Amino acid sequence: MTTKQIEVSILGQSYRLVTSPENEPALREAAERVDREMNKVRATSSVRGHERIAVMAALSIASELLQLHKSMRHSEACPTEEIQRTIAKINNRLAIVIRQNNLVAPLSKA
Repeated sequence: MTTKQIEVSILGQSYRLVTSPENEPALREAAERVDREMNKVRATSSVRGHERIAVMAALSIASELLQLHKSMRHSEACPTEEIQRTIAKINNRLAIVIRQNNLVAPLSKA
C-alpha cells in the first residue's frame, strides 16, 4: 500500500498527515469539517484554548454522529443502497405497467 503525506490546516495550525492516495479526499474533507467546527466553537462561545476548543468541537461532531446512528436504527434515515433498491423496484413496476397498458407516450419535439 502506498502512502503520501498531506498538509491540512485546522484552526490556523498546519498538520502533516499520512494517508493512502485513495483516502486523501475523505481525510481532507474530515479535516475541513473539524476546522469548521473548531472555528464555530471559537466564534460562538467563551471557550478559549485550542485543547478546550478541540474537545467542544469533538463533542459536537460526536453528538451529530450519534444522532445519525440513532435515526438510522429507528429507520428515520435510509442508507443509500436501500434507496437505490427501492427506486429500481419502482422503475421495474412502472416498466411492467407501461408495457401491459401500452402507455408509451410519444417524445415531444423541443
